[in-house]
Amino acid sequence: MVYRLIIVLFFFGFGAFAQDNFIKHKISQGENLSVIAKKYGVKVKEIADANPNAPKILKLNSVLLIPNKNKSTTKAKTKTVEAVVNNTSGSHEVLSKETLWGISKKYNVSVDQLKQANPLLETEGLKVGQQIVIPSNNVASNDKPVIQEIASPEVELIREVKTKETKYGISKEYGISVAELERQNPLVKRKMPVGYVLKIRLPKEKADAIQASKILPESNENVVSSSTQIAESTAIPEIKRDSTYIKVPTGSHSELIDQLIANATENIGTRYRSGGTTKAGFDCSGLMFCTFGNFDIKLPRSSIEQSRIGTKVASDEAQKGDLIFFKTNGRRHINHVGMVVENIDGEIKFVHSSTHGGVIISSTKEPYYTRSFSQVNRVLE
Repeated sequence: MVYRLIIVLFFFGFGAFAQDNFIKHKISQGENLSVIAKKYGVKVKEIADANPNAPKILKLNSVLLIPNKNKSTTKAKTKTVEAVVNNTSGSHEVLSKETLWGISKKYNVSVDQLKQANPLLETEGLKVGQQIVIPSNNVASNDKPVIQEIASPEVELIREVKTKETKYGISKEYGISVAELERQNPLVKRKMPVGYVLKIRLPKEKADAIQASKILPESNENVVSSSTQIAESTAIPEIKRDSTYIKVPTGSHSELIDQLIANATENIGTRYRSGGTTKAGFDCSGLMFCTFGNFDIKLPRSSIEQSRIGTKVASDEAQKGDLIFFKTNGRRHINHVGMVVENIDGEIKFVHSSTHGGVIISSTKEPYYTRSFSQVNRVLE
């Protein structure tokens, strides 16, 4: 009797252990193994090994087992974080589509500070549901006391949207991100109509400085304008087009690229629509046209025209934000485009709108895209 009980307990414990090592994932529209692997921070091969009987073409609402890496690394992460961070102001749970840049702006710290406080971010990157340590801005030297600053009270500014203005341009005017502008004004997340009145909350000192700059006498306005242009000219990336350059208004090149990728990937799951340039449906060039247009960057409308701008680079030199082009279905000319979101060990991952899956992330390691790959263009110099 005792022997049977031991056997039962053994199998029960083994089953519980197996459940701890895997997470069940229900397949949603537009997902493939590459998208799912990135979501959980695992490799495509690991998912395939955990699901040997899964069909090559994933079925909607079917369930996959995902290796649970969090279980095995929790203790190691905790020890590493404790060893590196001695003074923190809290933690943050990573949400879907968040970036390090966005989190750093939310907590008023730098990306480098986040990486120092969370060493595993360098190798593993951000994962949905992950708890990361937010470093304190009040870390002092060994003998100096910590002086805590009192946060400035916030005030609300009113801003009416004018013709041809974009969310990116207005957010830069007030020194906030597009995501923050949308968070404060949820109704403009899909579309920002002309004449709409935005309400923007800022620290009082910052708001006073912005208001003061708008009411300067006309005699000083030209001086301020010229000095501003000089100060910003070194930080303006360009789009190369037919040996000429089109100025792109931005404060930081890397920040712009991160925002472009975040904006494009927000559309994952949106259906394919020939000629589409809205959330009702995109075609491949329409997704790029709309994404760059949201940041005051005007691209040509078709993929073949987009392939003629910028500078061609080797595939192993592809970087985030580059445009990647394909000749699909045996065509002799370029007819498909996407944006590079990652290039690791020769595998380029890119966001695009495909005819069969809508807006998704795919890889050049997939046979279809390996065969049809054409070129990579760097459009931001």
